[in-house]
Amino acid sequence: MIPNTPTYAADAPSGGMLGRIPVRNLWLLMLYASDLYRAHGAQFGDVEDNPDDLPDLVAELLIRSVERRQRRHLSAGYQVREAVLNRVRGRIDMLTTERQQLLARGSVACRFEELTIDTPRNRYVRGALEHIACKVKPGRARRCATLASRLKAAGVSGATLTRAQMSAERFGRNDHDDRLMVDAAKLAFDLSLPTETAGSRAMPIPEREAVWVRRLFEKAIGGFYQVNLAGDEWRVKTGRVLNWQLSGKTDGIDDILPTMQTDIMLDHLPTRRRIVVDTKFTSILTKGWYRDETLKSSYLYQIYAYLFSQTGQGDAYADRARGLLLHPAVHAHFDETVVIQHHAIRFGTVDLAAKSREIKAQLLSFAAVEAYAPTSTHYWDRPVLV
Repeated sequence: MIPNTPTYAADAPSGGMLGRIPVRNLWLLMLYASDLYRAHGAQFGDVEDNPDDLPDLVAELLIRSVERRQRRHLSAGYQVREAVLNRVRGRIDMLTTERQQLLARGSVACRFEELTIDTPRNRYVRGALEHIACKVKPGRARRCATLASRLKAAGVSGATLTRAQMSAERFGRNDHDDRLMVDAAKLAFDLSLPTETAGSRAMPIPEREAVWVRRLFEKAIGGFYQVNLAGDEWRVKTGRVLNWQLSGKTDGIDDILPTMQTDIMLDHLPTRRRIVVDTKFTSILTKGWYRDETLKSSYLYQIYAYLFSQTGQGDAYADRARGLLLHPAVHAHFDETVVIQHHAIRFGTVDLAAKSREIKAQLLSFAAVEAYAPTSTHYWDRPVLV
């Protein structure tokens, strides 16, 4: 889908391309994949129609959330410090005190915790403000730089944490404003896209970018459905592990039996129908032995296993489930359905070169349960063969 090239660079302009995919649509996928979109999807209604404005909108949300936290005081945390003091504070470091003969000078080495606003989440937010300032319009860029300077003056250091380090942060029930601020900061960092034009950071491993975009596509589809499907009618699950129906096993089979984990599962509550979605970031068709084009058999076997391994256990959703293999495409459209043993399996593509409004309409169309019946026969009302 995306041709590999010798080198990549980061910080793509909004009008650029990654392979044949417009960068603005990758920004759209980043939005759908973000925690910020899952929590505050209603605020992004306008930007979905014009993804080029996404950096400015993210910057505005980040600015407002930081300003709100500053008005209420930034959240503080405890930091472990070591110092030589003239009074005892916290715990005494006996080894240092004796080795340096501090008692003779009326001092003692102590190890203690100190309340500070130089916390990981505040450092991460300061780094995000500095990072996104170079991607937005001058007015917002100045506001981002000003807020970053204020955080620095307040004592927030410039040591920015990585995304992996921030994943260890835990938010309590009273940390809603901090959560919004950190989610906006994460999306601000994500808006550095790989591109084939010159940039500030070289990324010489194209295979890494193929993996990055594949994971982005999968997470974006899940995030899109979690926000855009009505909560009263749909239940959306991502990354659910399915269990094999085992009637007997040897001692060592648990160590080698593959795990079944679906990308997305959509349950339509009024009709008690389920759509099992498996995303693939490859071409939907491949060259066959005797035909120019054919569906990839391994993908068909995988979705078949997802559907038929769950039937006959008293779950009405599983007994009448249908599958969707969803692939990306560029200036192409593919949508075919087949019924295998009373379970419909749909093969579809979403055009990543289309306008954002069209991408949204395509994704919503795949959630229409009626579209999985290639004929007028109501196959889902038949008994399931097990």
